[in-house]
Amino acid sequence: ALLNRFLEELHAVNIAFKNKKPLVTEKEVVDAFLDLAKKHLVEFDAVYRGGPIFDVREDDSIFMSLAAYREHLLAATLRQAFSHAANPDRIFIGAVVQNCFGIESTCRTGVQVVGKDSNGRPITKVSDAPPDVNGIDEFCNDQDYSKYCESGQVRALYVNETESVGPAAARYLASKLWGGETYFVQSDSHLEFAQNWDALYTKEVQLAKNYPKAILSAYPPGFGGTKGEDTHGAKLCACEFSKTDVEHHIIRINSAGNYDKIPPNPKQTPFMAAGFFFARAEFLVDVPFDPLLPWCFMGEEIALSMRSWTSGWRIYAPRHNLIAHQYRPGRMGLPKFWETVGRTYNRPGPGFNTKLQKI
Repeated sequence: ALLNRFLEELHAVNIAFKNKKPLVTEKEVVDAFLDLAKKHLVEFDAVYRGGPIFDVREDDSIFMSLAAYREHLLAATLRQAFSHAANPDRIFIGAVVQNCFGIESTCRTGVQVVGKDSNGRPITKVSDAPPDVNGIDEFCNDQDYSKYCESGQVRALYVNETESVGPAAARYLASKLWGGETYFVQSDSHLEFAQNWDALYTKEVQLAKNYPKAILSAYPPGFGGTKGEDTHGAKLCACEFSKTDVEHHIIRINSAGNYDKIPPNPKQTPFMAAGFFFARAEFLVDVPFDPLLPWCFMGEEIALSMRSWTSGWRIYAPRHNLIAHQYRPGRMGLPKFWETVGRTYNRPGPGFNTKLQKI
């Protein structure tokens, strides 16, 4: 109820801003969001600071935090997560479904590449689109999987596209759907899973030297790559300063190769990925998600890495690739949250979101 009140008030503010003349300023947008976040979210977090909202169950249950922005593969990801789990009855989902529902405005595609001009540069367009598919409904109406919804293993928070303010904010909301499960997994919502992924990750994290304050994290291979116990996992060990003004020259992290030989225990790495990590749920107590990171995309991972390290947690590279991720180059034409931000405030394109980040 508290999260819905926050989203309802944010929606009302955004509608007012969209109709504002002259156009709303960056500072007005930022101030309005922070005022609402402090009113609804910061005070709530303060009550539970230093302790879990629920007691952590010792039943090897796994909570998956999924931030799904206009996601057409959400249902497929859920089917894979449950069908490939060794213990599907212990899997719990917390999905923040950020969709265009087509109620107050016409939905739009992402930037589509439709050809090349005479100089070989891409020609792009943005088109009208039908309302987004509800991946939760699609999954729960599948007779092979409906039992997991009926048993309360799938929790969803619906967010209007206009209140989609980036993955860091969505993952904060998703973390509030945790219900006392033993392990906390944060991942993207367009994944494939190896067989018995849940049991294998549980065993893997327990082998880490700093367990129970151990985090498994890596950039998984793309769709079509191999996954399973016979693979060699990647290690997040590389970094460099970004060379673009859009990213404000922040530190960007990357993989630095794979395990050559499989050691008896996972090896420590300096960085963690926002698109996949696996840890005990006490992580949520020691490194609670920040409600004051709207419009953040780049920078999310370096902040997570730093806060985890300084809270006594250590990060490890899984020795095997147990998931695969659909990487999404711009030519796929899928919607991006910064395009929504631009339309919400009558500032088409990504530029307005970049200005909001800078504040």
